[in-house]
Amino acid sequence: MDPATFAALDGESQDGIPFRAVMGHCHQTWARTFFSRPELYFQPQSIQEIEKIVNISRRRRRRLVVVGSAHSPSDLTCSSSWKVNLDNFNSVISVDPKTKVAVVQSGISLHDLGIELQNHGLAMPSLGSIDDQSLAGAISTGTHGSSLQHGLLSGSVKGLRIMLANGRTVTCDSVQNAEIYQAALVSLGALGIIVEISFQAVPAFDIEWQQEIVPLSTILSKWNKDLWTQAEFVRVWWLPHSQRCIIWKAEKTTKPRREPKGSWYGGRLGFHIYQPLLYFSNWFPSLLPAIEWFVFGMQFGFKNQICNSAVQPGRTGLLMDCLYSQFVNEWSVPLEDGPEVLRRLSAWINHDDDAADLPVPSKGIYVHAPIEVRVSDTSVSEPRPFLDHSNRNGPTLYINATMYRAYHTEPVCKDTYYQAFEALMVEYGGKPHWAKNFSTVKRDEFVSMYGDDLKKWQRVRDQVDPDGLFVGEWHRRNILEGKGLDIEEQESYRIEGVGGGWEWHGERARSSGGTSRPGSSGSYEMMHGAEAASTYFEKVAAEESP
Repeated sequence: MDPATFAALDGESQDGIPFRAVMGHCHQTWARTFFSRPELYFQPQSIQEIEKIVNISRRRRRRLVVVGSAHSPSDLTCSSSWKVNLDNFNSVISVDPKTKVAVVQSGISLHDLGIELQNHGLAMPSLGSIDDQSLAGAISTGTHGSSLQHGLLSGSVKGLRIMLANGRTVTCDSVQNAEIYQAALVSLGALGIIVEISFQAVPAFDIEWQQEIVPLSTILSKWNKDLWTQAEFVRVWWLPHSQRCIIWKAEKTTKPRREPKGSWYGGRLGFHIYQPLLYFSNWFPSLLPAIEWFVFGMQFGFKNQICNSAVQPGRTGLLMDCLYSQFVNEWSVPLEDGPEVLRRLSAWINHDDDAADLPVPSKGIYVHAPIEVRVSDTSVSEPRPFLDHSNRNGPTLYINATMYRAYHTEPVCKDTYYQAFEALMVEYGGKPHWAKNFSTVKRDEFVSMYGDDLKKWQRVRDQVDPDGLFVGEWHRRNILEGKGLDIEEQESYRIEGVGGGWEWHGERARSSGGTSRPGSSGSYEMMHGAEAASTYFEKVAAEESP
């Protein structure tokens, strides 16, 4: 940071409100796919501190990026500007025992929220595969579980408060500031800082789950029967080379709790066997079918059978171990198209290009297991987030093509695999999960996928943040049209890290021809008539110039 900026910040900090800025912080994604070094890194503990950060960053023309657990392996949260982490802004404000609505600060993790709710006899209605994410981060990227009785996690959000680029905090729900609400439910971090969430909980519950290993043909034959309706929670792990699947299903229960049976191979031993085999396959990828057969045979059995079961609290039983650093490329397609999609993808993975009928040859390509197959249904959810990636006309199938980064090395077949995978998903009207590693989709294709909903989201975004305080390279590359805004950050270059991954470097877009909107610092049309909290810097903000 240049001395003049440092001196100016020091002068603006003499008001009794902490300005917890750290220099020299290195931010990395959980999978260590991207690294970036923000100029300043903050972990505020109060709404006043967040407000102060927003106002000073706007005056100093520094982009703000909010980051949680960094579980997205993409460059969505990369920045060389200012970065805000809300891990210390994580309190439960209130829990209403009658309505079962919990009001919480947005930095609380799903794990901690689950514990707090349990203390009140409550729970989240559904969970994804992990609970490390912050609640705000999980909502903002469209996190989901696997159940036809549940949709996105944001479907449980009754209302929220979001701090906009002018430092004001707006309350929004399905009635009040409804368009901001629909945009913020999957905000991608580009609207403002979500500071408070009203979350609809349910009575605490246990689940009885069961795992069964079956042939892929069984999955396909049961698809339109009871595969996805046989229990409230159902997911499938597909072993594509051996043509087998593990069905995991769970129902709520009042039975006595019991842990899953252990095995001498499961747990740490299996963990430390699979990774070196994946690493070795980077030089000999044709070994991956044999590795899959051995590793998952040892874990789940070499014959078709019920391989494990347990009765556990829902908040832990619904989770799974993500194992190692990984690339994840998850797409949604209509559930009804699932059998055909899986047959064609299976044909391509097993080198039957004629049956696969994809534009990418499969010769020499081998992939990692498992491929995760999950479902949801948001077709009856209202209001629907503008950037909801699920199928609006019926149940949704999610297919997650994972490629592990064994010891943080790049899997050799990833790019070709993902090119073919995405071509297939696009053919069936698919949409990529916002937080994952989609690679071939361009801005024009997102416009086609989301249509008027994307235009509505962009309009709200432009009105609440006209100078691009919360806009970065990822947003411009994928979903925003036009030139860069005044404070917007763009990528200047990236270099390959010594231990794998990429070190990302950014710069202010205006320095490369971005645009500033005259008078925009006082133009927030979406706030007309809104319930906005008074700000500690209101007088200063009114006097400052763009």
